[in-house]
Amino acid sequence: LRIESQSFEFPWSEDEFVRCLRQRNCIGMVAEHDERVVGFMVYELHKTRLHILNFAVGADYRRRGVGAQMVDKLLGKLSHQRRDRILLEVRETNLPAQLFFRETGFRAVSVLHDFYDDTAEDAYVMQYVYRATPEHIFPINRITRLAG
Repeated sequence: LRIESQSFEFPWSEDEFVRCLRQRNCIGMVAEHDERVVGFMVYELHKTRLHILNFAVGADYRRRGVGAQMVDKLLGKLSHQRRDRILLEVRETNLPAQLFFRETGFRAVSVLHDFYDDTAEDAYVMQYVYRATPEHIFPINRITRLAG
C-alpha cells in the first residue's frame, strides 16, 4: 500500500486490492529487491486478453528496469493461440506512464471520456498486441532443420 499511495493521487484502498484479488481471474505480481516489495502489478485474465488494472514501482526503483521486467514477464504469457493482447487504461495527465508503456511496445488505441470516478479526467486505452515470429507459429524440429 505504501507504493500505491506514493505513486497515485487517487490510490486504491486495501479493500479495493482485496476485493480485486479475491476474484478468480485477478492476479497479483510483485517485484522484490532484498526481500522487500519494490513494485507490483494487478491484472485480469480474460479469454483473449490480459487487462492491467494497477501497476506501480516504488520511487527509489523507477527507471532501473523493474517495471520493464514486470511487463516482460506479462508479455511472456501471451501467445497467438490464446491471449494475444494486453490492455490498460492510463490517465491523460500521467505522461510518465504513457511514455513508459509506449517504450515497451504499447500503443494508445482509444480515449475513454470521464473514465475515472474521482475526477472528470479521460483515460487513454493502451494496447500491446502479440506478434508471433514464424518459429512460434510453426515450431521447427531438429529433423526439419537438418533436412532443410
